[in-house]
Amino acid sequence: MLTLDELTTFFNAEFPHVTCTVESVGNMGAVIRQRVTPTELRPGGTVAGPVLMSMADIALYAAILGEIGLVPLAVTTSLNINFLRRPSPDADVIAECRLIKLGKTLAVGEVSLYSEGIDAPVAHAVGTYSIPPR
Repeated sequence: MLTLDELTTFFNAEFPHVTCTVESVGNMGAVIRQRVTPTELRPGGTVAGPVLMSMADIALYAAILGEIGLVPLAVTTSLNINFLRRPSPDADVIAECRLIKLGKTLAVGEVSLYSEGIDAPVAHAVGTYSIPPR
C-alpha cells in the first residue's frame, strides 16, 4: 500500500502540471480535489469537460497506485464519463473513486464527481487501467 505522502510526492515529481490534490487514498479508493479558477472554466462559465475527465482519470490512477504501489506504467485503457449536471463555477470539484475490481493485469473503478457542498453528482465515470507485469 502507498501512503498519501508517498503518492503526493510521486505526483508532484512526475506530473507537475496537475493542479488537483489527493486528499485521501486507500481502502480501494481515493478522493481528489480541484480548485476551480477561471482556468478551469469554459465559455458559459461552467467547469470544462476535460477538467472533469482529467480528474476522473487521476482519481482512478491514485486509487490503483494506493493499492499496488508505485507502478508508473499502469495506463488507462478506457474511460467513459457521463456529465449529469452543470458544476458550480464557484466551488471546488471533488472526485471520489472506488475500485470495483483489482486484478493482476486490469483494474476497474468508478468515480463520482461533485461540486463541493452539493450532494448530487455533476458527473460519473467508469474506467479501466492496464497494470504491467511486475
